[in-house]
Amino acid sequence: MTVSTEESTSLRQAREIADEVFFPAALAVDSADRVPLSHLDLLAEHGFYGLAAPPGFNRLDLPGFPAVCRAIETLASGCLTTTFLWAQHHNAVMAAANTGNAALREAWLEPLATGHRRAGLAIGAAVRPGPAALSATPVDGGFLFTGDAPWVSGWGLVDTIYVAARQPDDTLVFALVDAATSDTFTVEPLRMSAVNASSTVTVTFADHFVPADRVTNQMPLEAWRQRDPATLRFNGSLALGVADRAIELADEPRLRPQLDAARDGLDSADPGTMPAARAAASELALRASANLAVTAGSRAVLLDEHAQRLVREATFLLVFGSRPGIRDALRTAFTTA
Repeated sequence: MTVSTEESTSLRQAREIADEVFFPAALAVDSADRVPLSHLDLLAEHGFYGLAAPPGFNRLDLPGFPAVCRAIETLASGCLTTTFLWAQHHNAVMAAANTGNAALREAWLEPLATGHRRAGLAIGAAVRPGPAALSATPVDGGFLFTGDAPWVSGWGLVDTIYVAARQPDDTLVFALVDAATSDTFTVEPLRMSAVNASSTVTVTFADHFVPADRVTNQMPLEAWRQRDPATLRFNGSLALGVADRAIELADEPRLRPQLDAARDGLDSADPGTMPAARAAASELALRASANLAVTAGSRAVLLDEHAQRLVREATFLLVFGSRPGIRDALRTAFTTA
């Protein structure tokens, strides 16, 4: 059954935030060092930090997963940087909701779902192919995390980081870690060509102690990899949002059916077809933003024009949250006549 999102109050609120607040400020955010705290506070005020929370902790009117994804797409059409940063918070919400650690769930789920606590994400270093860049060593009372976690967004805007580290037997340890520097927890800022105001850093853990009461879950790496394709749908909404805004600014109706098809492809994809669907969404974002640049003409290269911003953001989305299957599909699309 197709779920209609047109009647959703929360989706209308997302559109109002995107069009009336995020988009008018998008160029200013693009050139800033940090996303305005007021943007994140506005999302919290309207309940959007509870997007992935279970009933009782989620006050959004979004009837089903397609509507959830449409809300992410809508917000991204206003400001990718803000939406990219906020979207990573929901991994911590889901972890707190689903943990077997009852005390952690009691202490953390409500503050995370309301946005009173805000979380970044550091999982890729532990799950990448080959040796783990971030390891976990069991010790009395918890674990020692050691290694580097690149691409951690929201530094200075989040108070918590949802971290995965890998034990020698390839068991992953997931934990909620305070976003506070110390002798064993340091950060190095990264400069990016797009979404730079997301305040993205590399975090270095040097035998950083993580108490057992902060651990949300443990699972074998292979079990995580089997589940991973199903989690890729969220990120596709970011590309659809960029494409949507570029299509609107260029007033290009010929691309609208392609946007709808890309969205339908993501919504209907299974784990086997999701990489191709994700690639199609990212490729459309790049084409739509390039079309906007051509439509805008020579002014498209000026920093106060949305065309150059959207082209850079679409390029960013070609590689953000990527997987080998997505990369292969994109390379095929770009090299096949």
